[in-house]
Amino acid sequence: MFDAVGEKYDITNTVLSFGQDRRWRKITRERLNLQPGEKVLDLAAGTAVSTVELSKSGAWCVACDFSRGMLAAGTDRDVPKVAGDGMNLPFADNTFDAVTISYGLRNIHDFELGLREMARVTKPGGRLAVAEFSKPVIPVFGTFYKEYLMRLLPPIARFVSSNADAYVYLAESIRAWPEQEELAAVINRNGWEGASWKNLTGGIVALHSAVKPAA
Repeated sequence: MFDAVGEKYDITNTVLSFGQDRRWRKITRERLNLQPGEKVLDLAAGTAVSTVELSKSGAWCVACDFSRGMLAAGTDRDVPKVAGDGMNLPFADNTFDAVTISYGLRNIHDFELGLREMARVTKPGGRLAVAEFSKPVIPVFGTFYKEYLMRLLPPIARFVSSNADAYVYLAESIRAWPEQEELAAVINRNGWEGASWKNLTGGIVALHSAVKPAA
């Protein structure tokens, strides 16, 4: 499915998010407080547009995605790219200073195992950032958002994307995803501690952050 949407993935995301995707990527980079020379894993990186944003920090960043088609769609982006399974990452223990995953955690079949894998490849004391669609915190806006997801998103996707059916699945997966507090608890019991979150655009996106225990 993701191989099929790679060609127009970036422009589709920009249209569907009303241009907010660029802002969300910048805030994710800032939240991680990356330093020059650090090693960063960008999991579910897709076409690596998020990896390029992370690289602006001066850190060494690698894009990893299960879909080779998505990675191929980002061939022109000059960052390292690795095809890999989020439940069995092709990296050694304690490799990265930070790891991030944006809008991909819910697409890992066993996302709790994915969180543990991300912890495994992160150095003790390293940081995690999870940007994921979540529950809007403004009631009236939340109602509009749910209607947008299920009624407007699919026809818009049919107009701009290379595989509109994929976006029906994405809308359904967003609605079924844990809310902010619940996801923080899941993160804390799967290799991380101190999980907190920052709501973006009224809670459409929640940016969770945590650290790997030093011991």
